[in-house]
Amino acid sequence: MKKVVIIGGGIAGLAAAYTLAEKQKQGQAEIDYLLIEREERLGGKVLTEQVDGFVIEGGPDCFLSQKPWAAQLASKVGIRDDLLGTNEENQGTYVLSGGRLHKLPEGLMLMVPTKIIPFAMSSLISWPGKIRMAFDLFLPKKKGDGDESLADFVTRRLGREALEKIAEPLIGGIHAGDAHTMSLKASFPRFLEMERNYGSLIRAMLAARKKAPPRKPDAKDGPRYTYFMSFRRGMGELPGTVAACLDSAKVLLGRRVTAVKRAGKGFLVEGEGMEPLKADALIVATMANHAAEILHLVDPVLREKLQEIPHVSSATVSLAFRTCDINRPLEGFGFVIPRIEGRKIMAVTYSSRKWKYRVPDDSVILMRIFVGGAANQDLVALDDAEMLKMVRAELEDILGIRAEPIMARIYRWFQGMPQYTLGHLERLEIIEKRLQEIPGLYLAGGSYWGVGVPDCIRSGTEAAEKAIAHLLK
Repeated sequence: MKKVVIIGGGIAGLAAAYTLAEKQKQGQAEIDYLLIEREERLGGKVLTEQVDGFVIEGGPDCFLSQKPWAAQLASKVGIRDDLLGTNEENQGTYVLSGGRLHKLPEGLMLMVPTKIIPFAMSSLISWPGKIRMAFDLFLPKKKGDGDESLADFVTRRLGREALEKIAEPLIGGIHAGDAHTMSLKASFPRFLEMERNYGSLIRAMLAARKKAPPRKPDAKDGPRYTYFMSFRRGMGELPGTVAACLDSAKVLLGRRVTAVKRAGKGFLVEGEGMEPLKADALIVATMANHAAEILHLVDPVLREKLQEIPHVSSATVSLAFRTCDINRPLEGFGFVIPRIEGRKIMAVTYSSRKWKYRVPDDSVILMRIFVGGAANQDLVALDDAEMLKMVRAELEDILGIRAEPIMARIYRWFQGMPQYTLGHLERLEIIEKRLQEIPGLYLAGGSYWGVGVPDCIRSGTEAAEKAIAHLLK
């Protein structure tokens, strides 16, 4: 029987393994699989802890419902009814500007205003800044189809204030990156299409609102869908359930793959604490920086291009406080912080306001603070005591919280967030060409075509389907 070896047990690798396992169960493919993960657990950056009634997310706390692959996988593994929408009664995002929290105006879609009165009444953007954003309606579209940075694009269409106070903290924060080096084509191609098709971001968003079908009421026997979705027991419920569907004998934990060699029409996989394994096809479902190390003997050009995809470090700090110790009302789901504020944290999410089932009862509040990213990677290396001290000082200054947290958890992700910088698509083109010269080798994960959980699931599923097609030729 042919064998596919999957390196990496994050959500992309799990999706690949699940696809292969299901094909095998259904008798559609006489192909075996083996999943190898260097940690002692599966799930990668999707990490949820249950502590004294708190549901704490170490990595992503949600996924975009507009991208169907996460919800589809949840349905396949039987946890569709555990899908959880946000608490819409608490919805709202704030931006720290000038030391004050300002609510993003109603009707702001991504970073584009679509409702005049709420936008005009907003205290976030100055009147000169609002007028400059409105110029988007009259500015000519860019000639040519060359790439540009997110910062250059937003400044050109909407002005510098929109970049600094809205786009950078909101959109740049998704990647924990630098808007001045982020490739618009790779990260947000929709904006280019909007400019190309409508000549204006505002006109494009208004047209999208008109075309959008009225929201259907959620089915009585199913979950309530919102823009962001999670699971009743946290995001870790998805990889945990997928892992439970796999044959445990086909999963190796705590094994670090050190090298892959080509062996005839297949591959030889070598690693610490394991005998060399033969693979007829190979799926490398790790970050690109790790894939480069693993594949250094397979193809030097492939390794070089994988190494050129930069990654940054980040951390999340989850803190719980007694509700009575919070001296000011917490509004919305939380707030983001522009770089120009000079703060040491990127954003704060009020987890227990954003989601149900995250705290034992209403006497406590759970919040999550984001540290690091492209602007402050050095802070991720702080030890626990120093990081906690720094985060608490920021919360005291911004929210007036002086109380001791009743629970604290810190999660660090060193070099764990891929950056789609200028030239990313050109790098991917070369990577794809090199892979075509190495039949049976496939890449999956967030370093290539999308960083979110749904994109990673799609990449793992597609890699498995390609491996099956290759082996059945």
